[in-house]
This record gives sequence, C-alpha cells and structure tokens, in this order.
Amino acid sequence: MRRFFGLGLRKRGCRFLRIVGLNNVKQFSLILLAILATSTCGHANLGDSSDRVDDLYGNLVQRRLGDDGTVSVLYHKDRYLYQVTFADGRSISETYFNLKGTDLTEKEIARFLKANAARATWTPDKTAKERRFKRSDGKAEATYGKVNGRPSLTVREVRAKS
Repeated sequence: MRRFFGLGLRKRGCRFLRIVGLNNVKQFSLILLAILATSTCGHANLGDSSDRVDDLYGNLVQRRLGDDGTVSVLYHKDRYLYQVTFADGRSISETYFNLKGTDLTEKEIARFLKANAARATWTPDKTAKERRFKRSDGKAEATYGKVNGRPSLTVREVRAKS
C-alpha cells in the first residue's frame, strides 16, 4: 500500500484514479457524469440558432409570428420562462421570467447576463430610471423591469443604425 494525501491507495490501477484518490471506478464514473452534465446544460445566447435554443430550452409553450417577420417563442424550463425572439432563424432578444412571477435575484440576473456576455462584460447604466445594463462591446443591452406585469430581464441585440 502506498499513502497519497492521507489515502491508502494500491499501486496497481489507473494512475489518474490514484492521483485524485478514487479507488472505485463507479465513483469516478459518477463524478465524470456530474461534470459533463453541468458543463453541457446552460442558457442559450443571443445569436444562437432556433435549433440550438429549442435544444437548450426544450418545452415550447407558445409561438407567435410578428408582423415584421420575427418569431417570438415562449419556453418553460426548470423554474423559468424564456421568451425568445428570432429574426432570420437566430435569437435577437431573450427575456427571462421566474415561473412564480417573483423578482429575479441578483445572482440570477448576473447568471443570465453572463450567459450573454460573448467575451464582453456587463456594466450597469446608472443614467436610466429603470435598471439597465450595457455590454462592453456595444452589441447588446439589457433591461430589468416588468414585461406583461411580471418582473423580467430582457437582453437584446443593439442593431447598428442605418
């Protein structure tokens, strides 16, 4: 027996398992599965295709065609409702609601903003009366307020003015 970090490990077997202190392949498999599951779940981002958004948010609740050719889709996943607007098959706006209609926490707002950061950072816009955020690359903005009577965070692309 060899001692490593206070754990008794056999000399035979996978070197990685000995290093991390796992002597049971089942334990390793469960941990690996948990890591993969958390890394693959997530939120869709602005610019994602409708297929990717469908795969991530899944449970479609409602679909509406706008007069301007956009498609607005409402999804339900976990404890959130996601309203995504698509133009030319890609997401241009995403609104996040708590299913119960309660306010989003600061942590939830930060998580949704981070999902839409695209290698940029978000900063609060303190000049507006409502809570607004600007992305450092200038390609998106976010607003926290009421939509259809529910507190929500809306993240949308900023289109260049012609």
